[in-house]
Amino acid sequence: QAQLVESGGGLVQPGGSLQLSCVPSGSLFTVNTMGWYRRAPGKERELVAIITDDGTTTLAESVKGRFTISRGSARNSIYLQMNNLKPDDAAVYYCNARYINQQGVTQYDYWGQGTQVTVSS
Repeated sequence: QAQLVESGGGLVQPGGSLQLSCVPSGSLFTVNTMGWYRRAPGKERELVAIITDDGTTTLAESVKGRFTISRGSARNSIYLQMNNLKPDDAAVYYCNARYINQQGVTQYDYWGQGTQVTVSS
């Protein structure tokens, strides 16, 4: 019954900024990794950023220096600060939470419905 809810998307000009948020609508089973993915028209879903329970973050090469992922104060909430947005960043952004076991295998995960980010002049 639990699900993730994203918000903060919208229309922004190139060079502008947006902050996306992700919060669970109910209690989740234990997760140890959360992240943001995006899907642009005509492309497959791609990983943007991830953060683990110990605070380790990983960013896609295309967004390094511009995007920052962080945890919120609420349990299993995360944010994505996006600066210096480019037209190629336009996509639907999805929040993900999952449990990865000691062997590196995802046991279960949760997804949100996505929030639209449009970058246009």
